[in-house]
Amino acid sequence: MPGRDPLHLPAAAALVVAAGAAWYGGDFFLHEVLAEIAIFAIFAMSLDLLVGYAGLVSLGHAAFFAAGAYATASFTVFLGWPAPAATVAAVGCAAALAAVAGVFAIRVGGVFFIMITLALGQMVYAYFFKAREFGADDGMAGIPRPDLAALGLDAAEPHVFSALTLIAAVAVWVLLLVVVRSPFGAMLVAIHRNESRVRALGCPVQRYKLAAFVLAGAIGGLAGSLIAQHTGFVSPDLGFWTVSGEVLIMVIVGGMGSLVGAALGAAVLVLLRHELSDGAFWEAIGLSADLASYWQFVMGLFFIAVVLLAGDGLYGRLSTLWSTLGRPRRRP
Repeated sequence: MPGRDPLHLPAAAALVVAAGAAWYGGDFFLHEVLAEIAIFAIFAMSLDLLVGYAGLVSLGHAAFFAAGAYATASFTVFLGWPAPAATVAAVGCAAALAAVAGVFAIRVGGVFFIMITLALGQMVYAYFFKAREFGADDGMAGIPRPDLAALGLDAAEPHVFSALTLIAAVAVWVLLLVVVRSPFGAMLVAIHRNESRVRALGCPVQRYKLAAFVLAGAIGGLAGSLIAQHTGFVSPDLGFWTVSGEVLIMVIVGGMGSLVGAALGAAVLVLLRHELSDGAFWEAIGLSADLASYWQFVMGLFFIAVVLLAGDGLYGRLSTLWSTLGRPRRRP
């Protein structure tokens, strides 16, 4: 748990410093990438609460991502709400969806939970794919960003919006850190390790699972609201199962059960996706730019290497090395 991990806070501080340095010296493109990293870090940390702490592996987490995005689009485009109010309402909509779906999903575990969440994600995708009022498969455009004129700022500027998303990511990390360090978080870990024993002790296991599911869904909705404002566009693809799989890979690559690991995994995957698909990157390292067409193959090799060499994720491996180096050596 982060509360018992001496590396968690220094690693989180290092990520914040790195993000701040990149923001300070970044250009237009880098600020766009930073915003994307921050949004997917929020999304990954919300899923890590389920996977790493509660032991609930979900393949339908993109349903809340899409719900938050489409709710933001509806409230701003159709009703004319300001973006901050729409964001709050979108979080509430995602939480409500999670509450309804969670009542049924938490009753089962293992592969059955995975299948129920996968079905939920595909149902949300299918609905928005056919809903003509939301643009159907063409999606919706025109989602505005927050109006910061009162502060003398313009959220349409990439460096302003990237700063907002980075602040939101840090705020979500602090919130989830408080949650996982609380008795509630300790109970989630206990349920993950031995659910039968916790239930035998009289703990209302399903209530804890439902609370974690709703909280994760609400934060996933926040990420969806931010991605809608970032791109100004929403489409049914936000709820497709591959988005759930992508964020699950981020959690696994970064390290399950460590919030900073989820954020690290999001940063690594987003950066790799942008760099490997750019021919200039391959030319910079002395290779043919045509290799950019095979960036997904290279990403696959990277995932295999992480699984084989760091089964507990990048942060997990780093934490293990840190503990090994800090352990006092025994004298012969």
